[in-house]
Amino acid sequence: MHTLITGASSGLGTIFADRFARRGHDLILVARRTDRLEALATRLSSGYGIDVQVIGQDLAREGAPEALMTEIERRGLEVDVLVNNAGFATIRPVKDSTPGTLEKQVQLNCVTPVGLAARVLPAMRERGRGTIINIASTGAYQPIPDMAVYAASKSLVLSFSEALWYEEKKHGIRVLAACPGPMNTEFFDNAEATGLALPMQSPDHLVDTTLKKLDGSAPSFIDGFANTVLAKVIIPRAPKKLVLKVAHRIALG
Repeated sequence: MHTLITGASSGLGTIFADRFARRGHDLILVARRTDRLEALATRLSSGYGIDVQVIGQDLAREGAPEALMTEIERRGLEVDVLVNNAGFATIRPVKDSTPGTLEKQVQLNCVTPVGLAARVLPAMRERGRGTIINIASTGAYQPIPDMAVYAASKSLVLSFSEALWYEEKKHGIRVLAACPGPMNTEFFDNAEATGLALPMQSPDHLVDTTLKKLDGSAPSFIDGFANTVLAKVIIPRAPKKLVLKVAHRIALG
């Protein structure tokens, strides 16, 4: 059984790789930093006796999903579990952002996970089994000024995942969207988010919770009680202007 993990060179991706390796899954690890992937592959293959394939690729480039799946097929591999983990964010107004950077966010956060899911589904349908995990965010539940594209991209991931869950639930394919809050990972360092006015969550906890939730039937979940109350109770009832104001303050720290 092969598990494909994007963004596997750090943070959640590395932890997902470790957890699936413990379960005896062979791995396909994808990220730009092949040196980190190779080190991780060596550790996991020797520690768990599994096969680990490394593919160095920038998934923020146009055509990345097709190129990745072509390489996987060239190696004679099938994807039984897909973990769409790769993503990035920036914290600044749209007018101060480089248009190309915003477009890359949409490509990496939206186009690539949708494209990969669409490409692995036919074979999963034929086998009558498969798993797709998409990493969304609590940011999916409201717009976030200065993180406009990121929040919008995660809204797409969440909506796409829940619709896909409904389409595939009768075909033996498990689809799950995980919605974490801010976490202690390189993702938030790269987003210049060290000042976020929220407590940082544990990435290990998020991964372990995600794997437990796979045994359930829900299409998505929010990690943490406070995050759940905020997203499900407070935000839907609060005036939109207040939601935007508070979300902006949280983003700026």
